[in-house]
Amino acid sequence: MTQRVLILSTSAGSGHKSAAAALEKAFRQSSQVGEVTNIDALEHTNELYRSFYSDLYLRLVKESPQIVGWWYNASDAPWKTDAFRLLLDRINADPLARYIREFRPQIAVCTHFMPAGIIAQLLGEGVIDTRLAIVTTDYDFHSMWLSPRFNRYFVALEETRVHLTALGLPPDRITVSGIPVDPIFEESIDPNAVLARYKLRPDLPVLLASAGAVGGGPARDVIEQLLQLQTPVQVVTICGHNEKLRADLIELVAPHIDRFRILGFSDDMPALMKIATLFIGKPGGLTSAEAMAAALPMVIVAPIPGQEERNSDHLLEKGVALRCNQLTTIAYKIDQLLQNPERLARARENARALGRPDAARTIVDTLMHVDDEPVAIDEQLQARMRRMPHAGH
Repeated sequence: MTQRVLILSTSAGSGHKSAAAALEKAFRQSSQVGEVTNIDALEHTNELYRSFYSDLYLRLVKESPQIVGWWYNASDAPWKTDAFRLLLDRINADPLARYIREFRPQIAVCTHFMPAGIIAQLLGEGVIDTRLAIVTTDYDFHSMWLSPRFNRYFVALEETRVHLTALGLPPDRITVSGIPVDPIFEESIDPNAVLARYKLRPDLPVLLASAGAVGGGPARDVIEQLLQLQTPVQVVTICGHNEKLRADLIELVAPHIDRFRILGFSDDMPALMKIATLFIGKPGGLTSAEAMAAALPMVIVAPIPGQEERNSDHLLEKGVALRCNQLTTIAYKIDQLLQNPERLARARENARALGRPDAARTIVDTLMHVDDEPVAIDEQLQARMRRMPHAGH
């Protein structure tokens, strides 16, 4: 019997939706799936709540990132914000709850904790019968991802499985899948064809610098530093949807335009990552997972306090990245790396080992072949979790 699958994400940042899109593609490739629907859960809430959840987050990231980091760390204790947050979600997400009840999914996959909380509530009320899979989208695990009811967690690292097991979750319900990226990362490419498409030379390193989908961050400072490199390189810069930034950077690099390709939003990132020597940008969960899937070492610049800084910790520990705490040292640190071929080769091999281009397929295959009974975290276990040491202390 084929399965009816509902994938739920949110537009609080682009990573959750990217992971959901990767999973949708993988589910559609499975003969065991009869129907799959992928929705942004915030589209089924009221306008004020959508603005609070999505626009406020993006505004704080841009204008007050330290507040984002403080809240991320302060709230990272099991069930600390659970009662208030779930009440707020339920009050404002009644259309979402109604949609889920009417869709009647046999499998519900959440790439954000907000819709996972709504489904857990509906399961507790006995008004739906579905298997709830929760797919985390960062290398670190924040306590807001804890759900009182679920069937299976899919996480990025074995370290997370150890952490969740220590909290009291059954280890056989935690799959170390990696973060789901577009299944196209599993496919091989013709590097020479990609180089030719962008008029790049095969004998020089290619640096891929990204300002993200919205074209934010210190992109101009990064490019000014890359102009100071002593090592001959080629630079492909992604400006996202920020056309003003693209125009400014084209003007900035005009005397050296033979070495720079200044692009807007690109859907060719998998191919660009596979031909690049280094990725320069922020360590969002999906961006980092895509780089690792392409065996591409990272140069971390201006991580957002909270989840991106914790992602940085994991990437640095795995030997796949270097971090520039000062923008003034970007050229120096990249030169040091490019002039040490053995170190660069180790970083690439470490990235290849960490990469999971098959993560989306692993998640789908697991859900198609394992029919888990639901897990309920009772109040006694929740109380024990609250007493355990955690990052929010």
